[in-house]
Amino acid sequence: MEIKFEKWQGLGNDFIILNDNIASSDLAIKMCDRNFGIGADGLFCPTESDCADIGWKFFNSDGSIAQMCGNGIRCFAKFVKNHNIIDKNSFSIETLAGVKFVEILDNGNVVVNMGEPVFEASKIPINSNTPQDFEILGYNAFAVSMGNPHCVIYTDEDSKELALHKGSDIELNPIFPEKTNVEFVNIISNNRIKMNVWERGCGITLACGTGACASVVAGVKKGLINSVCDVVLPGGVLNIDYKEDNCVYMQGSAKHVFSGIYYS
Repeated sequence: MEIKFEKWQGLGNDFIILNDNIASSDLAIKMCDRNFGIGADGLFCPTESDCADIGWKFFNSDGSIAQMCGNGIRCFAKFVKNHNIIDKNSFSIETLAGVKFVEILDNGNVVVNMGEPVFEASKIPINSNTPQDFEILGYNAFAVSMGNPHCVIYTDEDSKELALHKGSDIELNPIFPEKTNVEFVNIISNNRIKMNVWERGCGITLACGTGACASVVAGVKKGLINSVCDVVLPGGVLNIDYKEDNCVYMQGSAKHVFSGIYYS
């Protein structure tokens, strides 16, 4: 079977996009394999939607279903616009985390209204009575959902080393019944932070859009940073704006890498 695909990346967080609605867990595992497949952090394809301009079906590289992906949705937005599936620069996308609104700017960047952060323990979910102030593996942590669960740790230690050596243990900790993404954050200034991430279902990645949003939300709530903040990731920089309407806006790049045919 021949499957046409495109490879996209947002700050090094890379994805395979199919034009046909054939994405599945098994196909994601095969196509995202970096040795025997194409290699990617996730696989998705457009679907019809009853409540938005378009929907998507998204799988992590391990085949698990992802409710939301900040870097992926920027790539998806430009993909459907480039293929004339959507004929406008501002439109809505139905995800498992709700309807998200995107705008493709003249400079090629994409702004996404990521919606409101969720702080309730049962909705993150986390088994804690103090989800925004709890201890895990000796670190003070802040849990929040940006459509998917996040555990944010502000630290003076090397965030990259912590992600490599602590990320998996925190992702799989039983306090998170659906596992979690893990962000380790160093403060550079009031409006600039450095973040390294261990993504649920992916492991170490070069960027995480929802993680960048969660890190800024946590920093603002803890009184550590400003509400408009640049997040420096291994793959590049995202601008996050946590506005007074309680919605989080993310701006960043999304680029087509190559197109091809996968032989299944």
